[in-house]
Amino acid sequence: QVQLVESGGGLVQAGGSLRLSCAASGRTFSNYAMGWFRQAPGKEREFVAAINWNGGRTYYADSVKGRFTISRDNAKNTVYLQMNRLKPEDTAVYYCATDSNLFRIVILTTTTAYDYWGQGTQVTVSS
Repeated sequence: QVQLVESGGGLVQAGGSLRLSCAASGRTFSNYAMGWFRQAPGKEREFVAAINWNGGRTYYADSVKGRFTISRDNAKNTVYLQMNRLKPEDTAVYYCATDSNLFRIVILTTTTAYDYWGQGTQVTVSS
């Protein structure tokens, strides 16, 4: 059974930083790309960032490029999202997800490319 558990969310002032973590189990973590998505109230879930299976490639949504950094530690089965210079519009529930295909070469940004999801962690940025 694949499990993804996010942590690190919270309340922060605009301009502040948070680091999200996602611990994975039940699958050979290092074989799969990982992604972070977010969903604000009344909006669809949207792509934030993704990293390929060995950490050599990353991809970001334009809205977070230059402020967020995704990384992974395959020895710890954990993926991270460092969020700096946070803005009120970053407020959302953040989800990590694992790619459905082994060793995928291209990083995908659609929710349908990911088959297992965490329960989400709330990030609230006050102005």
